[in-house]
Amino acid sequence: MAKVAIITDSNSGLSQADAEKLGIYVVPMPFIVDGITLYEDINLSREQFYEKLGGNADVSTTQPTPDYVMNLWNQLFNEGYEEIVHIPMSSGLSGSCSTATALSKDDDYEGKVFVVDNQRISVTQRQSVLDAKAMADAGKSAKEIHDYLIDTKFDSSIYIMLDTLKYLKKGGRITPAAAALGTILKLKPVLQIQGEKLDAFAKARTMNQAKSIMIKAIKSDIETRFGGDVTKMWLQIAHTENIEEAEKFKAEILAEWPEYPADQIIIAHLSLSVACHIGPGALAIACCKR
Repeated sequence: MAKVAIITDSNSGLSQADAEKLGIYVVPMPFIVDGITLYEDINLSREQFYEKLGGNADVSTTQPTPDYVMNLWNQLFNEGYEEIVHIPMSSGLSGSCSTATALSKDDDYEGKVFVVDNQRISVTQRQSVLDAKAMADAGKSAKEIHDYLIDTKFDSSIYIMLDTLKYLKKGGRITPAAAALGTILKLKPVLQIQGEKLDAFAKARTMNQAKSIMIKAIKSDIETRFGGDVTKMWLQIAHTENIEEAEKFKAEILAEWPEYPADQIIIAHLSLSVACHIGPGALAIACCKR
């Protein structure tokens, strides 16, 4: 039985401290802040990130360097691991997955490093990582873990409500005119992640309407895509500096599904890479098959 290491990136929402307790390795995502490269949860805390973002600093995302990724792989092999499962954020949202995949084809890594593009991010990516770790602990090979995560990659769904259009405008993802109109109308756009893409889903006028839209959408997904039994799903909430609304949202979700164990609904921060493009105040609901 090969000793298998599980690697992810900080887009999963796993902190360095939590990952160390779990025996998982997290690649910190780099950010360019006013021309300086900083690393999530290393020398850029969540509090510092939002302070910079709110202070109109020039903040942009980038991907880990090939050297960083290969050095981590080499380190783990030197520590006695024989195989690696590497689970980066969705290839549809970053180039880091395709970079890692290309690196894994090198003669030094082929057949030993398995990069998983299971097209998830944040809390659903986190669940993939936890599933992978459980499988590794149960004696599964890296290839078996990889194949399972690929086979189940579409067994998840995320809906995200934005509190502001400012950061989509700043990143060039909507026009200034559309952002201005949305601000005047006080729109709360709801986006969705189904597989690799982040797409528009609906427009709401209030926070309560947006939450209702998201619960209805997740309920439809569970009934039409995932077999209808909510207790066979993981329900998750994510947010960007919006914990009070996240706690209220949890109560509303439990009112919709009173049979669901309250202590199994995870509330987590959306990754900083996502927050960089949507800003603070966002709220998301996600589900994935157990």
